[in-house]
Amino acid sequence: MLHRHPVLGLFTLAYLAFVGWITLGPQPFDDNPNGLLFRALGFFGRHEATDWITYTGLEFTANIGMFLPIGLFLVLLFGRRLWWLAMSLGFGLTVAIETAQIFLPTRVSDPRDVVANTCGAVLGVLVGLVLTARKARSIRLANRPAMAR
Repeated sequence: MLHRHPVLGLFTLAYLAFVGWITLGPQPFDDNPNGLLFRALGFFGRHEATDWITYTGLEFTANIGMFLPIGLFLVLLFGRRLWWLAMSLGFGLTVAIETAQIFLPTRVSDPRDVVANTCGAVLGVLVGLVLTARKARSIRLANRPAMAR
């Protein structure tokens, strides 16, 4: 896998290390109520048109966004035929992270993260399948016997 796509493989490993640092390291954001994040959420909460923007919704959406590249990179590394493996690994990775967070004093494990992260990985796989569909179709047509064309 890494020898076929060394740059993508290294980039994927670097991104997985980044995700590990974000999800298993000390709490990554400033939880100060006067910090930028909570001031912005307070601003949105004061306006009827944006009061639906909450910390919980923002965290859920961020988790989807963080795992989307994982699904994309894995399907590109493994190939279209192993799309199910990329999805499975996205799910397995998030279960492993949430399990590890149970034992970390500065982290909180949340089953909603499993849902959000898995949704992100699945979306990434789907994006990868869409991005590679034209090339896969061209390869299939080129490999058809002359009579079938």
